[in-house]
Amino acid sequence: MFLRNYKPVTPSLRTLVRVNRDSIYKGDPHKSLISGVKKRTGGRNNTGRITCRHIGGGAKKLYRIIDFKRSKVDCPAVVQRIEYDPNRTAFIALIKYEDDNFFSYIICPEGLKVGDKVVSSNDSADIKLGNCMPLRAIPIGTIVHNIEIKINKGAQIARSAGSYGQVVGKNLGYASIKLPSGDIRLVNLDCVASVGAISNPYHQNIKKGKAGANIWRGKRPTVRGVAMNPIDHPHGGGEGKTSGGRHPVTPWGKPTKGKKTRKSKLNSKFIIKAKKRVGK
Repeated sequence: MFLRNYKPVTPSLRTLVRVNRDSIYKGDPHKSLISGVKKRTGGRNNTGRITCRHIGGGAKKLYRIIDFKRSKVDCPAVVQRIEYDPNRTAFIALIKYEDDNFFSYIICPEGLKVGDKVVSSNDSADIKLGNCMPLRAIPIGTIVHNIEIKINKGAQIARSAGSYGQVVGKNLGYASIKLPSGDIRLVNLDCVASVGAISNPYHQNIKKGKAGANIWRGKRPTVRGVAMNPIDHPHGGGEGKTSGGRHPVTPWGKPTKGKKTRKSKLNSKFIIKAKKRVGK
């Protein structure tokens, strides 16, 4: 079973659904691959004013240093274990390179197992789960993740649980990648990507069970604008239950719910087919 339900001995357990992590390593992370997380601010700036809403609480956690560049090339590495990472939705894999016993963490693709070998290459490698190579070496139709946008910048696209892109074409030095959003984007053929889809695809099926579970994750409650006073939100006030009386806006009066937010025209030229979205 990939999902775990609980006996309803309390109200919150009645609806709680979690991903079954019995097969995941339960020990501490690799000591040389962790770092401290920046001090919590609660969304407040240096004068104590809240500048980013809905931040607060949260459990202590250590950051796992992930190798998004896969810069150690042409050296096979063996998967030592699959681990849970509190900083991301996907699982991570600890790999050990065969030549110098060097360890690193990578985002774990779905289906990768302990003992499997993965390799990164500047030219080409086998089209196997977890192998990383330039897009020019990846056949059309291949499912990929951890896709670079800029050469040598590291993976930026398709990094969360269950996500992936697909190479749908190549032309004039660019690969056409179908993104998780449905858009098709041009990416330089010298950018690298890893083969496979991201692990933990059942993350989308979890149910937290109670509001307190969001506080554990550092998220404070969100209040609707129409439930506020006029001084707090443009939708606030009115007699009885009102619907706002204007197009949806943020607390600062900026349009939302369908307003286009892409500012950089430099990046827009690489989107060759955008998925139609409601309200646009």
